[in-house]
Amino acid sequence: MSASPNPDFAVASPSAAPAMLHIRLLAMVYDLLPLAALWMATSAVMLLLRGGVRVTPGSAAAMVEFVLLLAVTFAYLGLSWRRGGQTLGMRAWRLRLVNVDGSSPVPWRALVLRYLVAMVSLAAVGLGLAWSLLEPNRRTWHDLASGTVMVRMPKPVAKGR
Repeated sequence: MSASPNPDFAVASPSAAPAMLHIRLLAMVYDLLPLAALWMATSAVMLLLRGGVRVTPGSAAAMVEFVLLLAVTFAYLGLSWRRGGQTLGMRAWRLRLVNVDGSSPVPWRALVLRYLVAMVSLAAVGLGLAWSLLEPNRRTWHDLASGTVMVRMPKPVAKGR
């Protein structure tokens, strides 16, 4: 069920193409590794600040820590997307986040919107991600909301060939 892509749709490179869902998912799994390390470090600091006392589920302290973990997640993603258009997982799969017109960097406002809509997408059991299977340019809800597209860059050509 694939419609023809929009001819006005630009990408970062003439040979780059909108990223397929399974490649995006593999990059997301890869990104869980640095995120897990950041979450553990953040939780360890919070535990030290509480004097080694565990947080009570549902308490104000638990909510503060949860919001802090969301902020740390955005810091990793937002800084990665802003600096080079790629997280570590995206680099491994040659993915890059660009504006719809193919330019970069993506503005901070769009990155915040992208992050917030991605959380809604995941909370909706991944429906926003699955949307890319129906959208002609493989864009997810968070791509559409933020005016961005995830592209897969071509393999680099080996020098001397």
